Amino acid sequence: MTTTTTPLHRGYADLGGLMALMTGDEKHGPAATSTLDALWVLYDRVLRVSPDTVDAPDRDRFLLSKGHGPMAYYAVLAAKGFVPADVLPGFGSYDSPLGHHPDRLLVPGAEIGSGSLGHGLPIAVGTALGLRAQGLTDPAVWVLVGDAELDEGSNHEAIAYAGPAGLDRLHVLVIDNSSASHARPGGLAARFEAAGWSTATVDGRDHEALHAAYTTPHPGRPHAVIARVEPKNATPAR
Repeated sequence: MTTTTTPLHRGYADLGGLMALMTGDEKHGPAATSTLDALWVLYDRVLRVSPDTVDAPDRDRFLLSKGHGPMAYYAVLAAKGFVPADVLPGFGSYDSPLGHHPDRLLVPGAEIGSGSLGHGLPIAVGTALGLRAQGLTDPAVWVLVGDAELDEGSNHEAIAYAGPAGLDRLHVLVIDNSSASHARPGGLAARFEAAGWSTATVDGRDHEALHAAYTTPHPGRPHAVIARVEPKNATPAR
């Protein structure tokens, strides 16, 4: 896929129209819309990566672990120039680079191929460790997971390891749309805090609150942002 470096001047208001171009047989609409605001603020105001720097060693890394329902992710990538908007209508078709789960070999800017829940956070831990081993201390590593994904035991092992390891360039964005099967006493943040993480719990539709949570200092500790949105069977409030 060819990327463009021409400034597109697309903003948040354009995301709905970009998502509307993707008319494939997609079964995870709520999974996509739940991530829209959190993804936009991250790419628009926080992540240090662009279409020109997708292979730069000192780029920030974003890993989409919640890979089902990727329409919002593709819309944000199109708005930021990573992928051309004219490929969006082919979403999910046989010859489209935009599958129902992102493929890192086909989608510029995608750091991992996602789909099997529970893998993204452990991969992010390994990425943060690898960057540290190479002496690359500036790049931030971000991974987006769903609240239901935290039912997977692999995530709990990653959480338990990352805190004591002091992986302060590691950030986890949890989209909480009340999908988890197993309740957690004290809420989702408590699980991270118990392992020594810094945490912030915010309204996942409030752009200023998201930005403040993303940029909260957390020296010596990894950071988890819990972004609460409407339950997945509810209509998003706009």
